Amino acid sequence: MTKIPLRRFTARVLPIDEQGRVLLLHGFDPAQPERRFWFTIGGAVEDGETLQEAAARELYEEVGIRAGVEEFTGPHAEALIEFEWGEYAFTQDQAFFAIRVGEAAAVSFDHMEQIEKDTTIEHRWWSEEELESTTEVVHPADLATLLRKIATEEPE
Repeated sequence: MTKIPLRRFTARVLPIDEQGRVLLLHGFDPAQPERRFWFTIGGAVEDGETLQEAAARELYEEVGIRAGVEEFTGPHAEALIEFEWGEYAFTQDQAFFAIRVGEAAAVSFDHMEQIEKDTTIEHRWWSEEELESTTEVVHPADLATLLRKIATEEPE
């Protein structure tokens, strides 16, 4: 089956708690539900939005955490990636932003789009050490290195 090509610019969000752990989502591609993976919060920039505005919107839509654009730091990394998901073949420019959140930050999937609810299984807070030692698939693969970079760039 030929995939529909889609080019997009995205803001990826790395909520980091007081212990330095990052919040990730666990899900799957609807075309390959048996292949599970962990991924960062975020999505496409909408018309007229800045990357930071997209980060704030996506953080709320995907995990129910509200934040102002001034609370995000970064971008800490940028990348161009290509991947398939569902019926689409994505070419994606992505920028990674960090935000400090309290451990009391309640995660909610209530504001996700239906396709996201259908393909997101759970959430989890991950430490650098857990990311480095896991055998599970995590996107991006170098997330532990990025967390270390953020820790050295940001004031605690």
